[in-house]
Amino acid sequence: MYKIFYQESRTNVPVRERTKVLYMEASSVTEVRRRLQDTEYNIEYIQKIFGPFLDYEMKSIAFSEAQVQE
Repeated sequence: MYKIFYQESRTNVPVRERTKVLYMEASSVTEVRRRLQDTEYNIEYIQKIFGPFLDYEMKSIAFSEAQVQE
């Protein structure tokens, strides 16, 4: 599972308060980038999450409200 931090537009200046989160099942960071290349998202950071970190994320409100792509 990967946690992707992004801005909704590549043309706007990134602002921390507008950063959104997306979760995605993928085999690598390269696959995540490939699957998101046709979006207008400005990818800030891609983080692999697993084990206790994934368990923690899945229990959070942010996870239930975020988009989860498979």
